[in-house]
Amino acid sequence: MKNSKQMLKVAVIFTLAFIIALSSTLTSTIAAVTQPEADTPLKKENLQKLSVKSVEKLSNGVKFDLGTNEAYIRIFADDLVKVSVVKKGEKEFTSRGIAKTEWKTPKFSSKNSKDSYTLSTKELNVTIKKAPFGIKFTDKKGNVINEDYMGAGSASGYEDGKPYVFKKTDKNENFYGFGEQSGLELNKRGKSIGNWNTDAYSYTKDTKYLYTSIPFFMGLKNEKAYGIFFDNTYRSYFEMASESDDYYYYYANGGTLTYYFMYGPEVSNVLDRYTEITGKMEMPAEWTLGLHQSKWGYTADEITNVAQTYRDKKIPLDTMHFDIDYMDGYRVFTWNEEYKNALKKLKSMPGFKAIAINDPAVKQDENYSIYQQGSQNDFWAKNADGTPFIGPVWPGDSAFPDFSKQEVRDWWAKNHDVLFNEGIDGIWNDMNEPAVFLDGGIYNHTMPLDNYFGYNDKKIVHTEYHNLYGHDEAEATYDSSKMHKPNDRPFVLTRDMYAGTQRYAALWTGDNVSNWEHLQMSIPMNMNAGLSGVSFVGNDIGGFAARPDKELFARWIQVGSFLPFARIHYDSDAKATVKQGQEPWAFGPEVEKISKKYIEMRYQLLPYLYNAFQDASETGKPVQQPLVYHFQEDENTYNISDQYMFGDNMMLAPVVNAGQTSREVYLPEGETWVDFNTKAEFKGGQTITVQAPLETMPIFVKKNSIIPTREIQQYTGQNKLTNLTLDTYVTDKTDYTFYEDDAKSLDYEKGKFNETKFTVERKNNEIRFDQKVLKKNYKSNLKQYTLKLNNVKQPRAVQAANNKYKAVKSLEAVNTTKRSYFYDAKMKTLYVSVPVEEKKTVKVK
Repeated sequence: MKNSKQMLKVAVIFTLAFIIALSSTLTSTIAAVTQPEADTPLKKENLQKLSVKSVEKLSNGVKFDLGTNEAYIRIFADDLVKVSVVKKGEKEFTSRGIAKTEWKTPKFSSKNSKDSYTLSTKELNVTIKKAPFGIKFTDKKGNVINEDYMGAGSASGYEDGKPYVFKKTDKNENFYGFGEQSGLELNKRGKSIGNWNTDAYSYTKDTKYLYTSIPFFMGLKNEKAYGIFFDNTYRSYFEMASESDDYYYYYANGGTLTYYFMYGPEVSNVLDRYTEITGKMEMPAEWTLGLHQSKWGYTADEITNVAQTYRDKKIPLDTMHFDIDYMDGYRVFTWNEEYKNALKKLKSMPGFKAIAINDPAVKQDENYSIYQQGSQNDFWAKNADGTPFIGPVWPGDSAFPDFSKQEVRDWWAKNHDVLFNEGIDGIWNDMNEPAVFLDGGIYNHTMPLDNYFGYNDKKIVHTEYHNLYGHDEAEATYDSSKMHKPNDRPFVLTRDMYAGTQRYAALWTGDNVSNWEHLQMSIPMNMNAGLSGVSFVGNDIGGFAARPDKELFARWIQVGSFLPFARIHYDSDAKATVKQGQEPWAFGPEVEKISKKYIEMRYQLLPYLYNAFQDASETGKPVQQPLVYHFQEDENTYNISDQYMFGDNMMLAPVVNAGQTSREVYLPEGETWVDFNTKAEFKGGQTITVQAPLETMPIFVKKNSIIPTREIQQYTGQNKLTNLTLDTYVTDKTDYTFYEDDAKSLDYEKGKFNETKFTVERKNNEIRFDQKVLKKNYKSNLKQYTLKLNNVKQPRAVQAANNKYKAVKSLEAVNTTKRSYFYDAKMKTLYVSVPVEEKKTVKVK
């Protein structure tokens, strides 16, 4: 049985290699094969000429008769407007990416004149020009935020069925977001961007179409931000001042002209509003924030041996992933017995979680129960003639579930009992563009565009549904966890998204490559995903395709340890020209030591990281943030693509070039920055050169910050959190609100969590520490806080009212002695042990 399955695996790999072996190099071949059919350009000579014939006032806006079309401008909030242009009598469109459809209309006024119509809220004026039809958004002072461009003869409408919008721009406007995009630049001004979910194995910085489509972006002009969400699921295009510095435009191959305009003026305001429209991510379980390890092609024994080696070497790890090898002939919802036994062995080891991959393709096999059920219930995607579509993927010829149907999503969710009952903790959705191993002609690595989903009276053609396929599968997978593990926080990992999928799943950026370009590209890629509502994002550490050398892996693990989602994952040995593992010890003792150092740092920072995710779940804030997110008044941050904020207080400046042992670092203005490694302080608004030998990644901390940390663990939850270290950098005053819950269940939704506000204030020769309980509905295990004060003088006394703190001679003694302190003279660092029950102000004199 084992030999036959190995033969099947080899046969599938050989078949795939044959399909893609159409040119001299594997990478260029696959990159060419996996691109969709040629772009459909917008014919500017054929743009629709629209003008207002009549006006109808609505309870939440206005409706315009445009002759062949109708326009609706609806005020959803003081800073949020929905714009729709549809055929006469056609309903306005709302995609499945939208989470909130009911809005309380704010107070607004309207004014009708001969040439224009104006809607005004307390934050926005929306002026609609009647002939030709066009829209201008201004703030309350009359400053133009965004306006339609009339130079093409028409600002918006339809060109041969393609909805389009032209907007004015100028040279100082910059653009961010657009979901998952290739390229080495954060700022996408001047770029031609496409949205069509594509299995883009081994993509490059020039690959236009990747796995995820999020037609949302932010404009930043005159230090003020706005957002536009083009809610269109068809293949869409964004020409962001790529043709002229005077305008940009976006359009789609079909569907309706629907977009949401939101005004900041802060970038954070825009993102908060966008994720209110499309949904916030939910709080993840803490174990999902630990390190994950994976490989396509691990044998059953290798999975448990790798896990055990992590424990033996005392390198923290939480999760092992089971790639497609665990299935019976790549049939979804089945097990190869060897891997089932490996899972049992893994789960008997302390602290390990397991995630199993799942593909949408269901093998065409009359003796296979999943295929039988799907066929009997008419659950498959259809060819244009109404017959089930069958196409080759890993298991061979396969059918594809029609996730547009609720009953199919429910059925798919129910079948996950096969995985959860064996001990799987999370699900990894792959191949859900959907990918099909057919290229050329009508295929282009996916189903034909005239395939359809839904019912005969409610058909959704593939060209419209393609970008939603993975979104609906993610919802079904999310629901499977709710069904089978009702009080556990779901974990779904996907490589395919539409806007709003963040409410169901985390994203990894697909089959990247082990080269320096991909390490460089991963940083702006993740930051722009974060600016598109996807906070829980990461890349395959070390690269998936090909193999890294020791220097590249060392630099990548440094970055990877500070990603929202951190997973080492690599390609099958069958594709590798170099037989090189990608476990931390596979590159020798030096890289193992570096890897352990930074992985341990991640585990120390888990309280800080967990709180960053809690913030993201409430505000949509990225965890991996571009500098412009925090410092939009500092123009020097607008184009920085190789530095990022990890949470609100830590800035990373990783080395992303081969052979580099120092680098320039820009320190944003308005802050004092502390070198995390040396404790040296620098004023913001300058560029400095920092030494960065292989074992060092430059890290800086904003002055007036508190960073909560804990002791190193080998896995999350190994020890109860009894001592929280508050790593503090204070000039005058800082505060931090610490959130705590059980980090695994849904009880936090019922209010079972704690919030404690810590304040540290420095006045003259005294530093004061206060704690204030804001909410206390969770039974915490915390016993003490270790207040760590960096760059301070040796105190002559520490006390809280009449409680005098005792000076001790080591950090270890501080951790075991109540109301004590230790001063490290070499590092100029003071550690103070503060009992949780301390009610009085702790004063360091």
